[in-house]
Amino acid sequence: MRLAGKQVVCFVESEFEDLELWYPVLRLREEGAAVHLVGPKAGHVYIGKYGVPCEADKAMSEIDPSQYDGVLVPGGWAPDKLRRYPEVLAFVRAMHEAKKPIGHICHAGWVLASAKILHGVKTTSTPGIKDDMENAGAIWIDEEVVVDGHIVGSRRPPDLPAYAKAFADLLAQ
Repeated sequence: MRLAGKQVVCFVESEFEDLELWYPVLRLREEGAAVHLVGPKAGHVYIGKYGVPCEADKAMSEIDPSQYDGVLVPGGWAPDKLRRYPEVLAFVRAMHEAKKPIGHICHAGWVLASAKILHGVKTTSTPGIKDDMENAGAIWIDEEVVVDGHIVGSRRPPDLPAYAKAFADLLAQ
């Protein structure tokens, strides 16, 4: 399996977009990656927008970016909560500084904007936050997936196949 030995964080908070969390997580696990679901509290069950549960494997306070090869941020309303945690922003900034893969989809661009890592980055998001992305310095492109260096962005659930493949390909390099 091409992603054996790779460790990935997927952040979770309540009201995540169910498919945007589970599709890439399962895809990466199928390819051999260990994906840890990380929320404010380990063992807590967070509920997605459409009722799908997700139990956090680890708490935000327990993770060290040097131990991980990539990070995923799902969309939904969870990113508006996630961007308020200093631990999440510090983790994303550390991954950015180390040029490790960062995946974001839909509203997850809010987390990258709050981490202040989008200046000059070509990316995409749901069109609803295009202005936020551009105000954070991103060069917004309306495509199903945009890869700029180590940052992989996507718009919405119909784009998940292209998004998950692009992230897995980048992680495999």
